[in-house]
Amino acid sequence: CTLDSEVALRVGGDFFFDPQPGDSPVNLVLIAGGVGINPLFSILLHIADLHGYQEGKGTGHKLGTVKLYYSAKNTSELLFKKNILGLMNAFPGKITCCFHVTQQRSQICKELQPHVTGK
Repeated sequence: CTLDSEVALRVGGDFFFDPQPGDSPVNLVLIAGGVGINPLFSILLHIADLHGYQEGKGTGHKLGTVKLYYSAKNTSELLFKKNILGLMNAFPGKITCCFHVTQQRSQICKELQPHVTGK
């Protein structure tokens, strides 16, 4: 997003992301904390599937980018972190993530370091 961008915000509740072929592409910003990653991880997997199909078969889906912001106390509490890193590597520039930790006491592993911020 840039200054003056129009955004839609949804907090909690029943939500999903199901783009249809022919829909205009949208860029998603997903924000999760702790176990709140569960529904957003499902959305990420769905988008990855659509990207995979799009590259292989040209399904007509026009997909934008996805930026995930995910916060937890420490890196050991970041659920699905290896899967998320795998999605970023599989779809560079299309799926990105910034992890944030608030109470990290130990060294952050090298694989996560470029993607982690904290206090």
